[in-house]
Amino acid sequence: MHYSLFSLFKNALNGHRGWTPTWRDAEPRLNYEVIIIGGGGHGLATAYYLAKNHGITNVAVIEKGWIGGGNVGRNTTIVRSNYMLPGNIPFYEHAMKLWEGLEQDLNYNAMMSQRGVLNLYHSDAQRDAFARRGNAMRLHGVDAELLDRDGVKAMAPFLNFDNARFPIQGGLLQRRGGTARHDAVAWGYARAASDRGVDIIQNCEVKGFVREGGAIVGVETTRGTIRAKKIGMAVAGNTSKVGTMAGLRLPIESHVLQAFVTEGLKPLIPGVITFGAGHFYVSQSDKGGLVFGGDIDGYNSYAQRGNMPVVEDVCEGGMAVMPMIGRLRLLRSWGGIMDMSMDGSPIIDKSGIDGLYLNCGWCYGGFKATPASGWCFAHLIAKDQPHEVAAAYRLNRFETGAVIDEKGQGAQPNLH
Repeated sequence: MHYSLFSLFKNALNGHRGWTPTWRDAEPRLNYEVIIIGGGGHGLATAYYLAKNHGITNVAVIEKGWIGGGNVGRNTTIVRSNYMLPGNIPFYEHAMKLWEGLEQDLNYNAMMSQRGVLNLYHSDAQRDAFARRGNAMRLHGVDAELLDRDGVKAMAPFLNFDNARFPIQGGLLQRRGGTARHDAVAWGYARAASDRGVDIIQNCEVKGFVREGGAIVGVETTRGTIRAKKIGMAVAGNTSKVGTMAGLRLPIESHVLQAFVTEGLKPLIPGVITFGAGHFYVSQSDKGGLVFGGDIDGYNSYAQRGNMPVVEDVCEGGMAVMPMIGRLRLLRSWGGIMDMSMDGSPIIDKSGIDGLYLNCGWCYGGFKATPASGWCFAHLIAKDQPHEVAAAYRLNRFETGAVIDEKGQGAQPNLH
């Protein structure tokens, strides 16, 4: 069904009894051309672009739970492309351009809102670093504006400018950044992929791989053996666990990243604001709640929950930049499992085992990368060659030393 004002009006006349399921809940077949392990945003986007861009429709997306139950529904919905290093800027800007046309492409309301992303700075050295980042962005055709104190105050007068431990001196603004509704992104890609013939198989957990002559030719699942010519892994924080089944040891760690939402307020925060002297980022949802997060939990975990010290640390970061947040009540929190790579940048590459392809190591950048990740992973699987904007995301960079050490992204070396 094509969504439009006409279809909405037509179904309103019959009591909304004519809507069809958003996607087909398929039964697994014995053989596919491609299997994508992981029904999150990246896996669903990969399947969609395999069908749309490369004409490969004999594809199965297998998900151990339900669509939207993993990291794609457990984040703070931020979309941006304000990176600095050459390996990252083209990729995330490609993602931004796809975000800007995503709703028309998928015929689904992803609630994309380009309200801007503002990174605050608090010292002369940090201002110079942000100026350098902004210049690097502009050299790649990405929008960036360096604001002084008055410019930030005009946008967000509620911030603590005068009595803060880390006084606000200005900020780096990307106006095209913003937020998108995480659940709607998953549902939109699932619907669009299903409409092009992709089988979406829920409640189907991978238990092992089928090997023939050293190559991987299928997966053992809780719903039987499913074979395919090519298999792509897009399982986020569970990459180490699934990779171990194939004999892989990867340069990533899994950590919990918590997020929080407060009770609803009247419109207050114009876009996304990040605290430059600590790890805190906040935006306001369409329902009025402040959505925010901060650091990962410092220990390795596969649990979708965090601990109290990080809750305290994140809330203290919010209080430091906007003390009024202390008067709000938290409604709930949640945790996503981050697969943190050792240089803070992702891996989109062949695994070194015939038939198996990797999409992992997204650190804090997973949700915002969703469209470009699917686009580039689909290109890799279809063509057996990396896409030009993801050419730096090779697995062997950790062996050769060609790492992409983007400050503020990695798990260990740069202390996120």
